Amino acid sequence: MNRQGRPIRTLCLAVGFLFLSVCLLPGSAVAADDIKLLRQRLEQMAGEMAAMQKKLEALEQKTEAKAADIEEIDDRLNKAELHTATDKVSFGLELRTRADSLHYQDVQVAPSALVGAFFNPYPGAFPAVPPGFNGATAAQAQAYMAAMAAAGQIPPAEKYDVDNDIIFTNKFRLNMKAKVNDQLDFTGRLAAYKVFGDSTGVKFNGGSLGDITLDGNTSSTPHGDTIRLERAYFNYKKDLGPVPTNFSLGRRPSTDGPSAEYMNNSLEGGSPLATIINWQFDGASYSMGLEDVTGIPGAALKLCYGVGFEGDWGNSYSLSSTQSHVDDVHLFGFIATLFDNDETSMVFNYAHAWDITDGFTGLTVMPFIVSENSTTGAYTFTQNSGGYISRFQPTAEIGDWDAASVLLRTNLTEPLDKDIDLFLSGSWSHTKPSGISKNPFYKLMGMGLLNSNGEMAERDGYMIYMGAVLAMPWEGRFGLEYNYGSQYWFNFTGAEDSLVGSKLAVRGQVIEGYWHQPIVADRFFATLGTRYYDYEYTGSGNPLGEPQEIDTLNALGALNPVIDKVWDAYLSLTFRY
Repeated sequence: MNRQGRPIRTLCLAVGFLFLSVCLLPGSAVAADDIKLLRQRLEQMAGEMAAMQKKLEALEQKTEAKAADIEEIDDRLNKAELHTATDKVSFGLELRTRADSLHYQDVQVAPSALVGAFFNPYPGAFPAVPPGFNGATAAQAQAYMAAMAAAGQIPPAEKYDVDNDIIFTNKFRLNMKAKVNDQLDFTGRLAAYKVFGDSTGVKFNGGSLGDITLDGNTSSTPHGDTIRLERAYFNYKKDLGPVPTNFSLGRRPSTDGPSAEYMNNSLEGGSPLATIINWQFDGASYSMGLEDVTGIPGAALKLCYGVGFEGDWGNSYSLSSTQSHVDDVHLFGFIATLFDNDETSMVFNYAHAWDITDGFTGLTVMPFIVSENSTTGAYTFTQNSGGYISRFQPTAEIGDWDAASVLLRTNLTEPLDKDIDLFLSGSWSHTKPSGISKNPFYKLMGMGLLNSNGEMAERDGYMIYMGAVLAMPWEGRFGLEYNYGSQYWFNFTGAEDSLVGSKLAVRGQVIEGYWHQPIVADRFFATLGTRYYDYEYTGSGNPLGEPQEIDTLNALGALNPVIDKVWDAYLSLTFRY
């Protein structure tokens, strides 16, 4: 029953009752005083009823307020429970399915007769028919090859084309974030990257570092359906006066850095510039925000440290005193944001690596096995006809590496009212060799850090990289990119997402164009693109051996296949949430 109606009904009943009493009394008995008294009584009752009505209305308002408070408290409790259940770690998903059409032109390889010579017995003197290197010492084999070259008996490399009309890949990422408070948080990522129909995880070695399952590329090049730890690190933030600082430790966000976000159609994926470092590694960083101190928009400095190879764990020489020791590989660098006002930015990145080794620990399938007798020095070459997996490990320190890169980026929306992104990067590398490889095969060729035949020359290389990304109809984005690397250019970008190889490691030139088309905003989009590689020198991305001009290559320089030109057309669908 409505509580507001009770006082009104009570008043009506009282008035009715009094009216009825008056009507029933004899007219002579009704006096003026009685009527006046009755009127006063009625007025008094009306006042009492009005006061009661106000109290009831006030009580109802309080009840409604309490109900609202209870509902608000209930919402808060539900949100707190939801936060406790789901927000300790928040997850994000990414799945990309991609189809590539690969076309290799003028692949060069040594004739089978020359390759077979490594398995034939060493003749003891030149000339011999058929020639052979099996059983020769390194000095004898080198003298034999020099004699063949002097006599003009080293044949030219054979050339052929290779087409893979269609190859499908799936790339999956599970992103994780956990925020304790404004000072402490965690970021992680698990990833799997596989070719349709292949989950072996180990590739046949064709002479590229990308053919070895390494710590630096396990989740960035196809390695089967195994889930890998791509990154996992914490951030601890603290303000030192006007300088915000951040200390971080763990598996670093060192892949897909600027300016790879344009071709990936994503936010910046890592800290180092992708022009010199696109490589998974473990380490630490310490960054400082300098904008308030310097007055320069976005000014910041980040110090970085990483370990590229651990020599004292799990290797054949780790617990041995009789074999030569291979030291750990340490990397140090810094990233300086010189200017960034959200429209235009300038970033400088420098990196140094001590005691680079002749490779990294990993797994691969070698075409043949080379061994050296520690007593006689004789070489034995054995064909790997069974496709057995080999554990590859560094054998020697070959020198130091320095690299620097500067990246300029700008958006032309404000000055030209056109949504166009432009970027330009210039990079430099320097190698200082300290020894040659002790791996029997590389030792036979006298290979060291960008040197062959035992040479120890320091090398300087450079690379330029530029691009433009334009807004297109249907909210699409069209990008066009170009890069060129010199003969002695060398960087650590083996984790670049490419079936052919890192384009930013190429000693030669690469042209790429792509169209990103949103389907469901930025959650689901398609990418159509093409990339053309034109290699000018051998060994792109590899620190071992002197790069040779591909156009003048002989068969001894093509014991592993040498790629000249590649055309890659691709179409992908990407889901991100």
